[in-house]
Amino acid sequence: MSASPSSVQHDPADEVVDLCRDLIRIDTSNYGDDSGPGERMAAEHVAALLDEVGIESQMIEDTAGRTSLVARWGGSEGDGLLLHGHLDVVPAQKEDWTHDPFAGEIADGYLWGRGAVDMKDFDAILLSVVRARARAGRVPSRPIALCFTADEEAGGHKGAEVVIRDHAALVDDCTEAVGEVGGFTTTVRGQRIYLVEAAERGMAWMRLKARGTAGHGSMINHDNAVTTLAAAVARVGAHEWPVRLTPAMEVLLAAVGQIAGVAATPDNAQELVDEFESSALMLGAVLRNTANPTMLDAGYKVNVIPSEATAHLDGRFLPGYEDEFFATLDDLLGPDVQREFVSHQKPWESPVDGDLMRAMTRSILAEDPDGIVAPYLMSAGTDAKHFTKLGMTTYGFAPLRLPADLDFGSLFHGVDERVPVDALEFGARVFDRFLDEA
Repeated sequence: MSASPSSVQHDPADEVVDLCRDLIRIDTSNYGDDSGPGERMAAEHVAALLDEVGIESQMIEDTAGRTSLVARWGGSEGDGLLLHGHLDVVPAQKEDWTHDPFAGEIADGYLWGRGAVDMKDFDAILLSVVRARARAGRVPSRPIALCFTADEEAGGHKGAEVVIRDHAALVDDCTEAVGEVGGFTTTVRGQRIYLVEAAERGMAWMRLKARGTAGHGSMINHDNAVTTLAAAVARVGAHEWPVRLTPAMEVLLAAVGQIAGVAATPDNAQELVDEFESSALMLGAVLRNTANPTMLDAGYKVNVIPSEATAHLDGRFLPGYEDEFFATLDDLLGPDVQREFVSHQKPWESPVDGDLMRAMTRSILAEDPDGIVAPYLMSAGTDAKHFTKLGMTTYGFAPLRLPADLDFGSLFHGVDERVPVDALEFGARVFDRFLDEA
């Protein structure tokens, strides 16, 4: 992607830290309903930042306060590229944190706060790069859609889903999309590997229900809904799902195998994942389908056997293995437990060797020639699930060069969420190069 010529110098990292601090200080906690502060204030802040450099944006709001925005930028050569980030964050309890989660404090070389890695860091990288380029007249020739969404932390139903359902004309010329949770480093035997998200597991949040015969707690009852449901939930929680290697993980594990001096196979996949140390938990989850019981509810009095018991289950399934997942799950639940979806979103996969992947690789290696870039499969979900419904090829690419001993995966939704200041600046430089390459 070429940019219009300009003699004006620009520093894409000049304001990235301050932008991220300001975003963290706007509380956009998402409690899974409409009880939080919403995203309106953050969306208005982003719109003002874009307006300062001559980029107009459109607010999108289906529910009061749950605000997304889309801005158009760039030229008219070729297909559009969507760059997207979400404005909401999960809640945080101040008393649990070393630093106030909504103060945006800088300490020990880190910027601390809720959203520092999920994902106001990438929002700030996008804004810093775009603002620097706009001021310098370095406008990409390719059409760009900038999208900042609400509600990603609750499935995106009041954010990205609203954008593609009611305002698709703002983004439907985009054939490719780039969002969060990729481009960060993990370390294997001293070697930095940049993980680019090229796939996501599907998501099935489900409500389980068992019915039985109500009665007195002192009586024998062989039709107890609590017993039926508890046994089913225990079977699901104890099930060992088989290893299934998808294309992204095959490429990643082959790269690790080269470092470790072994060939990657399904049999040694877990051992190769263990080489990632701090990232092993996150990557181990994408070797297989998973189903975790998360909530139980039944009864209203200790001496009354209830007629109904319910549970909630967080199910995730690999691309290409959805049918296997649900067939196995239904076998584990048995005929006396019914399930219904709270949220059901499909998995997606993008090419592991396409033009956009090569552009991301070149932009990283220009800043870190000693790094290795490889695709991976994301264990959780992002707004990419919604944008793929419009046929976009999508990736997660929020580049960060991280300390080898930082347990980055645990910071997502965790206490003391923080991002290294120099990683933010690195990310802005890489993403600026990416806009010249893409």
